[in-house]
Amino acid sequence: MRIRPAEEAELPLLQDIERAAGEPFRALGMAAIADDEPPSLAELDRHRRDGHAWVATDDAARIAAYLICDAVDGAAHVEQVSVHPCAARRGVGRALIGHLAQRAPAEGLTALTLTTFSEVPWNAPYYARLGFHVLAESELTPGLRGIRRAEARHGLDRWPRVCMRREL
Repeated sequence: MRIRPAEEAELPLLQDIERAAGEPFRALGMAAIADDEPPSLAELDRHRRDGHAWVATDDAARIAAYLICDAVDGAAHVEQVSVHPCAARRGVGRALIGHLAQRAPAEGLTALTLTTFSEVPWNAPYYARLGFHVLAESELTPGLRGIRRAEARHGLDRWPRVCMRREL
């Protein structure tokens, strides 16, 4: 896999990856997650212009996964990391997270954070294997609290969610 910045013309492909990556949620009774719209082209382009959107490509230069992030309270907050099911279980997500972990300190960021479903095997348990730990409510920063409020308004709290952090 090669990791590189996302290009503007590729943004619709990222939406396709997001849709495909959502499909496995159906088997867990989470059809609403599978049916949720991916980030808009405008949102993806904002991340791209900010230098916070990367893709992982295979040997044939096909995009297999992507990651977008924002700086939130001194940490690189993973807004989305999605791997196409055809490329799952090959270390692609791990590589994207590792790429972000290497780049974040250059922007003065000291940790990685994310929010995720606590009981979905490829969510919180996966991130724990990558060195993230669940934050207690008292450990949430103002930015993370705002993200969680927005997620709740979007209906994501129908299933248990957590905030996680990995120090760099």
